[in-house]
Amino acid sequence: MGAQWKAKGKELAANARGRIFGKLSKDIMVAARSGADPAANSRLRLLVEQARKVSMPKDTLDRAIKKGSGTGSDAVHFEHVVYEGFAPHRVPVMVECLTDNLNRTASEVRVLFRKGQLGAAGSVAWDFNHVGLIEAEPATPGADPELAAIEAGAQDFEPGDEEGTTLFITDHADLDLVSRALPAQGFTVLSAKLGYKAKNPIDPSSLSSGDLHEVETFLASIDANDDVQNVFVGLAG
Repeated sequence: MGAQWKAKGKELAANARGRIFGKLSKDIMVAARSGADPAANSRLRLLVEQARKVSMPKDTLDRAIKKGSGTGSDAVHFEHVVYEGFAPHRVPVMVECLTDNLNRTASEVRVLFRKGQLGAAGSVAWDFNHVGLIEAEPATPGADPELAAIEAGAQDFEPGDEEGTTLFITDHADLDLVSRALPAQGFTVLSAKLGYKAKNPIDPSSLSSGDLHEVETFLASIDANDDVQNVFVGLAG
C-alpha cells in the first residue's frame, strides 16, 4: 500500500478488465501527445508493451494512440492533475487524475474527500518520493531480484502485488533505463510507471479493524471515479 493502493475482492474483479483497458487507454493517449511512434517515444513504448501483456485489442490500442497524437478524427486532450489529502484517520493520500474537464473532476474530488480531508498542493507531497515503479516477474528460474536491482540500476525492490512478482523502485528519471535493463537480468517487465511512495508509511496494525475498513472504503470510492488513474496511500504493506 505504501506505493499504490489497488482494490481487492471478487466483486471488484468482475469489472477489472474493462477498468484496466480504460485507464491504460488514457495513459496511452497522454503519452502519444509526445509522438505516435513507440520507437521514438519511450513512455509510449512501455505502455504499448503493457497493453500487449494484458491482451488489449489492437484496434483499441491503435485508437488510443491516434486520439492522443491527434492523428485520429476524434482526438482527445487529457489534463494530468494530482490531488493531495488525507483518508480517514489521517492516512496521507495522493490521487492522480487524467481528465478532459478540470472543473468536473475538481468538484467530484471535493465530494469524494468529504469523509477525509482534501489538502492544498504540497500538503502531503512532502511525505512521498516521486519514483519509478516497475512490476516484473522472473523469466528464468532462480532470477535474483536483489542482483537484478543492482545490475539494472534500481534504487530498491520489494514483493509485488501478485505472487511471484517483484516491484523495482527507481529514480523517476531512470524508469525507462531500468525497464530496458531488467530483461537481461532474467525479469519480464509487466508494468512501468511513475508514481509516489510514502516516506513514512503508517503501519496498518496501528489502526483498529473498523478504522482500517473506513480507510479501505474511502480509497475504494476514490478509485472508482472515472477520472482517477492511480491512488497512492501512506500505508505500509
